[in-house]
Amino acid sequence: MQTRRFLLAGGAALFSGGLVTGAQARSHAHAASAKTPVADAAQAGGVAETPGMTPLGPLDTVARWACVLDYDSGAVLLDKRADERMPPSSLTKMMTAYVTFGMLRAGRLKLDQALPVSERAWRMQGSKMFVPLGQSVPVQDLIQGMVIQSGNDACIVLAEGIAGSEEQFVALMNDTAAKLGLKSSHFMNATGWPAEDHYMSARDVAYLALRLIHDFPEYYHFFSEKEFVFNKIRQENRNSLVVKGLADGLKTGHTDAGGFGLCASSARDGRRVILGINGLPTAAARGREGERLMGWAFANFETAQIVRKGEVLDQVPVWMGTAPSVPLVAGQDFKLLLPHGWRNGTHIALDYDAPLRAPVQEGQEVGQLTITLPGGRSARVPVVAGQSVQELGFLGRAARRLHL
Repeated sequence: MQTRRFLLAGGAALFSGGLVTGAQARSHAHAASAKTPVADAAQAGGVAETPGMTPLGPLDTVARWACVLDYDSGAVLLDKRADERMPPSSLTKMMTAYVTFGMLRAGRLKLDQALPVSERAWRMQGSKMFVPLGQSVPVQDLIQGMVIQSGNDACIVLAEGIAGSEEQFVALMNDTAAKLGLKSSHFMNATGWPAEDHYMSARDVAYLALRLIHDFPEYYHFFSEKEFVFNKIRQENRNSLVVKGLADGLKTGHTDAGGFGLCASSARDGRRVILGINGLPTAAARGREGERLMGWAFANFETAQIVRKGEVLDQVPVWMGTAPSVPLVAGQDFKLLLPHGWRNGTHIALDYDAPLRAPVQEGQEVGQLTITLPGGRSARVPVVAGQSVQELGFLGRAARRLHL
């Protein structure tokens, strides 16, 4: 006989303890791009701006491109033209850093290894760390000059030292992008200097940041340093969120075509959020909007632990078993990143056959937990027997039938 119990219906929890927040999520939510044009004072390029889309509904942002991710789940919290190609400017240096960190991990490069400064690197325009012509600079200093001071010259020294030329290094960048699944990225240089066919998307920027944090935790600290002094020149980190202590990385960028961009990440109360925005009108607007969106992401979502592995959900009778019943337990931990107030309109139902027929093996799947969220999205968690129950012997079965 099929049995259904509602463990959460319309916001009312029926099992002890209810639901608690946790530190990690495992859902894969995705928000589609907005289609409805709205008036926006930050209109860029003559194109009417649209709000970004979120699980909570439309959200206005002055960024032309934006993607906000939850680190643990990869869930998209904000999507505004997130897959559209855009000029990434110095956000490109995140990929230069990724390739460099990979070489360090592989032992093909060392932090104290000094790389020579070519005339091409020395003459590189734009933001600089001011490498000295004809001398050599340690890799660690070059990394700091690249991610803190956004030094284009540092990128060229690293590219030439690792691959022999910037062109060969760019081939490594594009190969790495393909392996990471960055579908809307293509690089023509290691710096982000404006070039035809050089582009990234806001989603790729945010996901690359996620991979930098996850894949190279031993080098991520470079992005959080607030200043760096090289060649007797002190330069502050251009990421205002890092300087204010509101983020622990990653990178800024600016070109005339792409506007002002920012990729930042912050960890608070056991959660980490990553944002990638671009197309802001000024550096000040970039900082304000980055701070606002980061605060919004932390304030409006929580990680809900729906059920813990091994948690007893119910007792089910066992037919002809050595025990009269067996506990039904969750077969796995299950967490979701959800908006605050998610309990309203969420239904959690437990379905199983009853009674179970002996023998029953511990860990045997006997039902499922179905979580239905507002809007109809649903997920399922296997429910298993919490212990083994053997079948009664012949005399026991005969006595049980006689009793019944």
